Amino acid sequence: MKSILIIDDDPGVLETYQMALEAEGYQVWTAGDGATGIELARKELPDLILSDIHMPGTDGCSVLQAIRSDATLGSRQVVLMTGNPMLVTPRSGMEMGADDFLLKPFTLQELLRCIQARLQREKIHWRVEDRVIAQLRSTLASTLPHEFFTPLAGVLGLVDTLKHDLARLKPEEVQDLLGEIEKCGWRLERTLKNFLMALEEPQPGEEAPILEPGAVRDLVHNAVAAVGRQTGRQADIHAEVQPVALRGSPADFEVVVEELITNACNFSRHGTPIEVSLTVEGALTVKDHGRGMTATQIERLGAFRQFDREKYEQQGLGLGLSLVQRLASRYRAQFHLESEPGAGTVAMIAWPLAGVAGAEAPAR
Repeated sequence: MKSILIIDDDPGVLETYQMALEAEGYQVWTAGDGATGIELARKELPDLILSDIHMPGTDGCSVLQAIRSDATLGSRQVVLMTGNPMLVTPRSGMEMGADDFLLKPFTLQELLRCIQARLQREKIHWRVEDRVIAQLRSTLASTLPHEFFTPLAGVLGLVDTLKHDLARLKPEEVQDLLGEIEKCGWRLERTLKNFLMALEEPQPGEEAPILEPGAVRDLVHNAVAAVGRQTGRQADIHAEVQPVALRGSPADFEVVVEELITNACNFSRHGTPIEVSLTVEGALTVKDHGRGMTATQIERLGAFRQFDREKYEQQGLGLGLSLVQRLASRYRAQFHLESEPGAGTVAMIAWPLAGVAGAEAPAR
């Protein structure tokens, strides 16, 4: 069932639209002001948001800006409404990031046609997914050979060194070479895993399994250990996990934790702390004290995007945060990034609790 959030300060409009859309088979939430609408959108993750523009307090333009800047909600369809054509034009509404524009008063049929068109567009052109897949395909020929064969060549070269020079190498030199081989192996494994998960399609209607508190704790600590070992930053990463049962695939949840920690490592220096926490409310937070990201960089997150690579060496496909976005959407988890250049980044994801229904791979 597709879901719609209606935001309007007119109670009569909310009641009329809700009844009409529910009669058409939609799940509908309503909010009487912009601030409540934003909060409800982050909680329920509707497929489409229908918002009036002229409202006291947080108006429709501010709602639109908040939706577009949110990592999880940014791809949702947004339709703006107004009874004052002088307030905003359809063109200016589109330029602000709206997907469509309705001028009041409009008929029920006009509303339904608009909603159906927007939801069809979402199905055909889902922004977050399309950005991942489109960039994946466009860089396939140049990026994949480099990312797959570079670590493989490293493994073969180091093994060749060991075969021919083993008798002359000191024990500590042998250990160093074995450590480099392990790093190359981990890089290749992570590249392959992210590549395959980026292409994986969710199974419609498949209910996510329950992760018991002990399993959740182990998955977080496993992710911390894996990233620490791969990056050599075991001493920098600190985790605090409270007992909580979650809903989701163990593999997906562990990947999310790994990718958020890896991103924190990529954006911070050795010796600076990385704090990982999971609360009883299912709030997973990863905080670093690195160089941070600008608002533009966060907004432009996509597959294979590695910011400032000419200044900072980053290995891998660059799929990390895009993969987190995709998995968060799969489980209707709220994903949010806060970052300040030069001060660090905080990545937050509200994972669904075991007792919360609806954590399933949605049909597309």
